[in-house]
Amino acid sequence: MTYGFDTLQIHAGAQPDPATGARQTPIYQTTGYVFRDADHAAALFNLQEVGYIYSRLTNPTVAVLAERVATLEGGQGAICCSSGHAAQIMALFPLMAPGRNVVASTRLYGGTITQFSQTIKRFGWSATFVDFDDLDAVKAAINDDTRAVFCETIANPGGYITDLDAISAITDAAGVPLIVDNTSATPYLCRPIEHGATLVVHSATKYLTGNGTVTGGVVVDSGNFDWSASDKFPSMSQPEPAYHGLKFHETFGPLAFTFHGIAIGLRDLGMTMNPQGAHYTLMGIETLSLRMERHVANAMKVAQWLEGHDAVAEVTYAGLPSSPYADRVPRICPKGAGGLFTFRLKAGYDSCVKLVNALELFSHVANLGDTRSLVIHSASTTHRQLSPAQLEAAGAGPDVVRVSIGIEDPADLIADLEQALASATA
Repeated sequence: MTYGFDTLQIHAGAQPDPATGARQTPIYQTTGYVFRDADHAAALFNLQEVGYIYSRLTNPTVAVLAERVATLEGGQGAICCSSGHAAQIMALFPLMAPGRNVVASTRLYGGTITQFSQTIKRFGWSATFVDFDDLDAVKAAINDDTRAVFCETIANPGGYITDLDAISAITDAAGVPLIVDNTSATPYLCRPIEHGATLVVHSATKYLTGNGTVTGGVVVDSGNFDWSASDKFPSMSQPEPAYHGLKFHETFGPLAFTFHGIAIGLRDLGMTMNPQGAHYTLMGIETLSLRMERHVANAMKVAQWLEGHDAVAEVTYAGLPSSPYADRVPRICPKGAGGLFTFRLKAGYDSCVKLVNALELFSHVANLGDTRSLVIHSASTTHRQLSPAQLEAAGAGPDVVRVSIGIEDPADLIADLEQALASATA
């Protein structure tokens, strides 16, 4: 039987606990698991049998979350890890090698730009940043050493929507995987795999959990990429010495990336999600569709009000008819353009700082996707590591404020913005 999204967000991956009958997925707060006998242990360690070995690799609570997110995204499997940043490294790790590169959108979270432009160089990897609205530039940036293309569905901070269909056509022709960060959209607003994504990554810290209580990340494997079509991905297609020459793609087929992510990625990188964090995220996902509907409805009302305010020079919300990305909403995010966007103040940097300080209902925090409405001045905080050119390319200029619209009464949010704008422009 095929179930709807609202049903799957509550039930996918979960069954009543076989030992106690507990209806909610228990928090399996354990490090190790007792093997039936020596042969059982050997089979698990040889990847001949699926089961639990050690909670750095797999845990029953975390496994339910992995299956639930994979189901909601339409993927074959998923790997849960300690943060969204960990998920990005976990996604790249099986694909990359010294001298290889990733082609990435210029419109990314500032921490991702720093991770890709600075930190991954320590592994001998590199990143080429391109405006993903310029399809010819994306094609030109892909070369023989490219092993992945990376973008966000709804880009942080500006809420820009990427044309995933056009980008996936390019990656398909080049024979490289497309990795899509779906944090801001969630699978309720967009399922990137249906638009050609190979892998989908999430910061579960944000909308999936939805209440600002835990950090976590997820990598979803579409199962659609042919890792053996070329010699570009030896981790998938060639014998793995640590498992007596096992070939992941030959052995596990559409689950090759998922098994590699657990058996090697989590084993050696250790970016493990803790079971209590997984439990919080599972509870959050149960109301995902309800929250996203309210986030979208509130964001539209607030964006429309801001667009008409004399102190505001521009609002970037893709749901507005004036947005250059409005035509992508029905195709990429048919249930709405999300709850994240920026607006630009005519009075510049100082007025942005005053606005943030004057807001009372909005929380000034470095997070997004909370039930509470959040605000931050990206240029002085989340994106401050970037150069002026990078700030503008990312949509985080000095006169820009980012808001993550929550699920409160929209009239109260507008009233708070109204008094803060009056204070900031007095």
